[in-house]
Amino acid sequence: MHKEGNNFEGLSYAEAQTAFAEHNLFENKTWRYSPSAFALSPEQVAMIRKIGQACYDFYRAQELLYLRSAMDKNLLRNRELRAPWVAEYLDRGKPEALIQHARSTAVRGTQPMVLRPDLLITEDGFALTEIDSVPGGIGLTAFLNSLYTDKHGDALIGAGSEDMLEAFYQVLASRAPQLTAPYIAILVSDEAATYRPEMEWLASQLRLQGRRVHVYHPDDVMPLGDAICVGIDGDPQEVDVIYRFWELFDLANVPIAEHLLAARQTALLSLTPPMRHFQEEKLNLALFHHHILEDFWRENLPKASYQILSEVIPMTWVMDPVQLPPNAVLDAPLVSGKPISQWQQLIEAGKKERNLIIKISGYHETAWGARSVTLGSDCSRHEWEDAIWQAVTMAENSLHVLQNYEKPKRMSHPVYAADGTVQTMNGRVRLCPYYFVDEKRQAADLHGVLATLCPADKKIIHGMKDAALLPCFERT
Repeated sequence: MHKEGNNFEGLSYAEAQTAFAEHNLFENKTWRYSPSAFALSPEQVAMIRKIGQACYDFYRAQELLYLRSAMDKNLLRNRELRAPWVAEYLDRGKPEALIQHARSTAVRGTQPMVLRPDLLITEDGFALTEIDSVPGGIGLTAFLNSLYTDKHGDALIGAGSEDMLEAFYQVLASRAPQLTAPYIAILVSDEAATYRPEMEWLASQLRLQGRRVHVYHPDDVMPLGDAICVGIDGDPQEVDVIYRFWELFDLANVPIAEHLLAARQTALLSLTPPMRHFQEEKLNLALFHHHILEDFWRENLPKASYQILSEVIPMTWVMDPVQLPPNAVLDAPLVSGKPISQWQQLIEAGKKERNLIIKISGYHETAWGARSVTLGSDCSRHEWEDAIWQAVTMAENSLHVLQNYEKPKRMSHPVYAADGTVQTMNGRVRLCPYYFVDEKRQAADLHGVLATLCPADKKIIHGMKDAALLPCFERT
């Protein structure tokens, strides 16, 4: 790192320390501070906006694909194409009650209201490695925007905290359009406890605006007839909207899950994101690239969205260890220039051929964060072999995906050292843009971007103590 002294203009080290001492946004998490938000070019911001709309269009097409596949209906308008295996992939390992709920007419057409893709900044642009429909970081990004507003003004994407706060509130309130002041409960499970502080901060800011928004543990809410209630001063308060902040694999630890899965109209239309498992699987990115489904995506995505997704989604495959006939090969990367017929053959891939990521698709406790991620070119042969065997042996209940690793480019940004001096950190960047859905306009609007800058020697980018978490602004 290169030292630049103490004359750098921007957010001071004392201001950053004071702000985070007063507000602990993540439980037991620390990161590095910076005097400046992260700069994006107008061209990058324009592309990020387009990616958000493409992601929303992708979710809508996913639903059509899943439901038609589940009913073994034709997928195309002018020729025959059936793919019941798609629903089989997405349903694998899921409880029957969740599957029936996801297919029920009560939730037909419901999409996540907040979308957050992970975008790596590469030499060629952006690489979209996954899309999160139950994203953490909403409160943190809003807080960071408020912290850096005086330094960057309207150039911040989602200037101030009010923009993101208002956008978040409006997508929740839209779930109860008949009410002018709905009672909104954000339910945070034990599994997601890391994010409880930022949700508490977010709710407290909305209450300062007169909005009725509170954070609860799932144990604190209870069904009362067709209603869902919380106890306030000994009396039941009916909840109008629930924001679900738990992963679907955690359903067994959510007491009201059975009530919500019962597909009662009054309970379900106030819940977001919907409990539809097929919307939370990484293998959807593999389905986008599947050669059999190419015409489906072309037919059911706007041309611009199809083009953008084709450009930013790395090649991804489903690691399904099926038994093939002798003359068949897998839809998979080549090993030594030759196609493979078993996933185990990837073990013999050379170091350069192992520029691949293995990660679990979803519905598992290791499916969020970087807990199930193995980068073949950054691990030993033994670790690579273990990751492949784990994917194969778990496939009956939990599928893994294999994805081309798009290497983030090296970038530099000022950060504070422990003594308060400013240093230039050389690292790699992941962007997490937050899009809030306007269902009437069928649009996903950008209201903030969180940048994670990790040291350059870290190949897999995620929140860590050595990283800097920054809001983003548009450079003029």
